[in-house]
Amino acid sequence: MDIVVLKKGATAKELRHIVKKLESKGFKANVSKGIERTVIGVIGDTSHITEDESNAFATMAGVDNVHRITKPYKLASRDFTPKNTTIRIGKNTIGGKKIHVMAGPCAVESLSILMEISKEVKKAGATFIRGGAFKPRTSPYSFQGLEEEGLKHLAAARKATGLPFVTELMDPRDMEVILKYTDVIQIGARNMQNFRLLKEVGSYNKPVLLKRGLSATIKDFLMAAEYIMAQGNSKVILCERGIRTFETATRNTLDLSAVPVLKKLSHLPVIVDPSHGVGKWDLVAPMAKAAIAAGADGLMIEVHTKPEEAYSDGEQSLKPAKFKTLMRELKAVAKAVGRTM
Repeated sequence: MDIVVLKKGATAKELRHIVKKLESKGFKANVSKGIERTVIGVIGDTSHITEDESNAFATMAGVDNVHRITKPYKLASRDFTPKNTTIRIGKNTIGGKKIHVMAGPCAVESLSILMEISKEVKKAGATFIRGGAFKPRTSPYSFQGLEEEGLKHLAAARKATGLPFVTELMDPRDMEVILKYTDVIQIGARNMQNFRLLKEVGSYNKPVLLKRGLSATIKDFLMAAEYIMAQGNSKVILCERGIRTFETATRNTLDLSAVPVLKKLSHLPVIVDPSHGVGKWDLVAPMAKAAIAAGADGLMIEVHTKPEEAYSDGEQSLKPAKFKTLMRELKAVAKAVGRTM
């Protein structure tokens, strides 16, 4: 028994009684109220619930039926929420008909450079700014980011352009300063299974962009989303950014099959990061188009005015002129699959 579906017209008193009964057995109840029906997701290890106990719940006042889900991720599952989830961020809605593009430098290097890039991506049609203030790097000697100063630069770029921004959180101790500035919290690939961090962001009502881990399966990915949602935060955006395989021709192997698979299994919005997926600027455009054709709700693309001087990931960053051309070409792909940009 993983989902309890209430009858149409079930009373608030009946709902409270059902929730109290579940809690008495050690479960948490996640109540989802729709237009027609109210559904309760039973959070916890339901494997020990017997058929008799499940049948007993089915006879409670206000209950229409109960369902058992074999998938371990319940809140992220389309079985729990059949309708696509949309997430409102400022004037933008992720997961709707419109495809959104998050664009900007890999790392925030200075206010002047960020401002120039932000204005360029806005002119081209981007709806979000992306940029790292806290940078996870393979080498401890590489540029680690400007931290709070970088967040202040991103906030200044938001004020100048009107575009909300996405930036990465690496440490729960930085949660307070991240919340002070950012619009969307990114959890990077290396932290996809940092469960302490996932629980932390799940405790706040702030949109979370969750990137797929380097070697994570689809199940692993959705279970990470479940960690966030189980804390009460349902504003999760999934991001395919390539996985590590034996292939060395590209930085990672961009798994575009993950987009329709995730759409089938989950109700959460899905975006694609072709920049990290391929690691080479000249491959970003074709993979971005393919991502939209595969059903992605958005893209995350790295853009830099001088990639050769970028502090990180210059080799995969598009110059503004290339980005502008790509945005124009993406409109045709979006129209072909019934979407807008």
